[in-house]
Amino acid sequence: MSTPSKYETRISENQHWDICVVGAGSAGFSAAITAADAGAKVLLIGFGTIGGTCVNVGCVPSKALMRAVEPVFLASASARFAGVQAQAQISDWAALNQQKQDLVDQLRQAKYIDVLPGYDNVSYVQGEARFAKNGVLQVDGTDIRTDKIILATGAHAATPDISNIENTSFLTSTSALELEELPVSMTIVGAGYIGVEIAQIFSRAGVEVNLVSRRGLLPEGEPEISEALSGYFREEGINLHRVKSYEHVEENGDEFLLHVRGETGLETIGAQKLMLATGRAANTKGLNLMDGGVHMRPNGSIIVDAQMCTSREDVYAAGDVTGQDQFVYMAAYGAKIAAKNALNNGALRYDNSIMPSVVFCDPQVADVGLSEAKAAAKGIEVKTSIFTLDNLPRALAARDTRG
Repeated sequence: MSTPSKYETRISENQHWDICVVGAGSAGFSAAITAADAGAKVLLIGFGTIGGTCVNVGCVPSKALMRAVEPVFLASASARFAGVQAQAQISDWAALNQQKQDLVDQLRQAKYIDVLPGYDNVSYVQGEARFAKNGVLQVDGTDIRTDKIILATGAHAATPDISNIENTSFLTSTSALELEELPVSMTIVGAGYIGVEIAQIFSRAGVEVNLVSRRGLLPEGEPEISEALSGYFREEGINLHRVKSYEHVEENGDEFLLHVRGETGLETIGAQKLMLATGRAANTKGLNLMDGGVHMRPNGSIIVDAQMCTSREDVYAAGDVTGQDQFVYMAAYGAKIAAKNALNNGALRYDNSIMPSVVFCDPQVADVGLSEAKAAAKGIEVKTSIFTLDNLPRALAARDTRG
């Protein structure tokens, strides 16, 4: 675990801050820097590894491994060109994983730890923040005197309600990307963007992958894209399972048995490893938000208005902890709005109406704005056009018409 100990501040109850930011990931740093640039005296509270999800366990490690296994696929696909033969394989997964981790460590240092000395009015402290019964924010029991608070504590992998799952050594995307040895086979539960990317990484690395879902691949997107991507995944050898429900999990030595209810009744899917990719849950446990007067949804995420303000007028929240738009750039964007509004009692509004997003599978999937279904639900008249790449000369020349 990397922590910027030499930049940490000793705090006492007689110190006063213009704004206190809880969480030292993308949203937390964005809020702290925005406030500091406005001249505010800022206390930034971190807990665990500095840098948050994207650099440590999300975007960076997954994209590094996705690109690492790409040559293996391209070699196997070389036969589409006459007179071309190529071979590639993963010869040392542990070395590849270490290279990935070295990149993570470098970026954490450059993008987070080394940024702190550039802001004299930002003080950093490691500790566990929570609201006391009187509503005062504390860090490890010390009261924090601050005018405004921004909560940016992020999220973690959610555990679905599957019988016996808590008694097994299942993987999350974080622990899966830290495996030092490749398993023979892996079952991944959930086919959103995390499940889709991880499935393709391990499949291309030579692992037999079962991708299990109740709503198909990328269910929040366009159905035509989901159908096309499903076909491409099957062509790569990924086993897709569309089920009605997840019934029970067993772990017997080196085998996980996932019992599901499919179209024809009960089925069992076996593999050496089991990974869960069924969404993310807000990091609010331990914050004691009820005593702080901060309202949450039933799933634990913090409720905010369009100005990123919570139910308590001096407390704002941003990033994954709000349960909305869990992308690193949207976390940073929301945190900037939260910081500006907190300092100026402003009315800047969070606007995600034309939010772009990308899933870095192959072929990549991108969207912006409303889907056809969401537009129709708003009463917007929709005209849909579909252009397949087998009609594009460039794709034909590349002999890759996926998409």
